[in-house]
Amino acid sequence: MKIVFAGSPAYSLPSLKALYDGGYEIAAVVTQPDRPFGRKKILTPTPVKQFALSKGLKVCDFERIGEHADEVKAIGGDIMITCAYGQILTREILSAYPKGVWNLHASILPKFRGASPIQSAILAGESHTGVTVMKTEESLDSGDILLVKRCEIGDMTCGELSEKLSFLSAEAALEAIKIIESGRIQLLMQDQAAATFCKKIKKEDCKIDWSRPAEEILKKIKAFSPSPAAYCTLNGAILNVLNASYCADSGRAGEVIRADKGGVIVACGSGALHLELLQLAGGKAMTYCDFVNGRKIKAGDVLD
Repeated sequence: MKIVFAGSPAYSLPSLKALYDGGYEIAAVVTQPDRPFGRKKILTPTPVKQFALSKGLKVCDFERIGEHADEVKAIGGDIMITCAYGQILTREILSAYPKGVWNLHASILPKFRGASPIQSAILAGESHTGVTVMKTEESLDSGDILLVKRCEIGDMTCGELSEKLSFLSAEAALEAIKIIESGRIQLLMQDQAAATFCKKIKKEDCKIDWSRPAEEILKKIKAFSPSPAAYCTLNGAILNVLNASYCADSGRAGEVIRADKGGVIVACGSGALHLELLQLAGGKAMTYCDFVNGRKIKAGDVLD
């Protein structure tokens, strides 16, 4: 079976590697074009493209894949597997593969269709999430389900959960290919009435409102860590909060009620949070101990 793999970020890599290492024929890898990266804005290929080139695989990095349907068809793949590719596939693209186009989506569908399923699961306080392999249709994440793999969220940040789900996606990709190869495909229709949708995260969504309950703020901190990062201001400077834990302390919302080697505790609308990993804009991430030792925060400061 000739596979065309479509993916872009590092999240997609385990799935591509699993298929490649599994001995499957990768007819081509489709990814996003090179983009400027870093402070020097150096034009950089996606992680998926870098891996594909290192293995001598054919790479297509179309700006808009829908405008290259003839080229896609000419590749001659039997099936397309997509994982965090980042572009919408047109009907012409979807019809180019005899065995279909299958997406590895990072939620248990029909919950959290859309661009930010991992962040949204954490924000919603879900105990579990997972990876759904679905047959791709023109409408957003609405296709029939081939299989689901679940995992517990616990107190993981988005970065930690993304890593776990990326490897779970790789397992799902291999399992899905084996099912499709066998011809024993049994699909489950999604319950459209139960569908929920999530939007692309913007920086303004990440602003911390310390008047909210501590449990709510903690979800935001974990959902947006490490990027784009929940943030507030400290003495006029942007302060990213990358991890925290709940405390039962109380005080005026936003006030630092403790800042020493025992912890950095900030009062919320109800309860308080121990800020564990902090980063001033333009600086490196620091543990609360290093942040206190550097005298960057003290009891009595007010975060806004």
